[in-house]
Amino acid sequence: MPRAPTRAYWNRWLGRWDAQQEAVVPARERRFHLMMDVLEAAVGSAPRVLDLGSGPGPLSLRVLRRFPRARCVAVDYDPVVLRIGRGALGSYHGRLQWLDTKIGAPGWTDRLPYRRFDAAVSTTALHWLPPTTLRQTYRDLARVLRPGGVFVNGDHLPESPRDAEIQRLVRRIYRVHRHGRPREKGREPWTRWWKEAARAPPLAESFAEHERRHAQHPRVKALPLPGQVAALRRAGFRTTMTVWQVLEDRVLVAIR
Repeated sequence: MPRAPTRAYWNRWLGRWDAQQEAVVPARERRFHLMMDVLEAAVGSAPRVLDLGSGPGPLSLRVLRRFPRARCVAVDYDPVVLRIGRGALGSYHGRLQWLDTKIGAPGWTDRLPYRRFDAAVSTTALHWLPPTTLRQTYRDLARVLRPGGVFVNGDHLPESPRDAEIQRLVRRIYRVHRHGRPREKGREPWTRWWKEAARAPPLAESFAEHERRHAQHPRVKALPLPGQVAALRRAGFRTTMTVWQVLEDRVLVAIR
């Protein structure tokens, strides 16, 4: 009978996830650090945090390391990344809970282990949601965040699609950033990470469920920044602001 994978095995997969994400978002660690600064300034050193589209938990991990009294709930709908996160991080000394549910689906917040959170965070995830689902998610967040709570979203947030000339310029710069420099040792493309993970025997069952869930996954056009701001305001957030930006990679903050 094959031996169960060790935590070190899952940590290697988590490390590879971080590496391929940094290849896509070169300023990723700076973005993470700024997001932690926002949390500390907005909700203090012991927040209850909801991590949306958590993947294997890199953002939750940084929250828990930065704030030793914080608690996180990591939410995702992909069984592959959830398996890696649970294997690598577990409950993180009882401060981290994992939730396999579809963000924005009817009743998804009913499954959360807490009724109220101090903060919700997300990184490079919510652009996968269709605009209608994203607007519903923002309405749901307004209900689960306490008054004065904060939503911090680090993601690719484009300006209005009407700015076609600027869009072409930004795409040209991104191509230079991603392909015009030597690939750093230890970093692999996003597509290769998924191909390698699909061949890993301990992830076979999770991949079968991944394929079932995403077989009909539609191609989504991300909601531009003005639409994001309008949706947050309509959902009940009092104020919004972009607090950090590199090209179209932004940290958008909204206060409940």
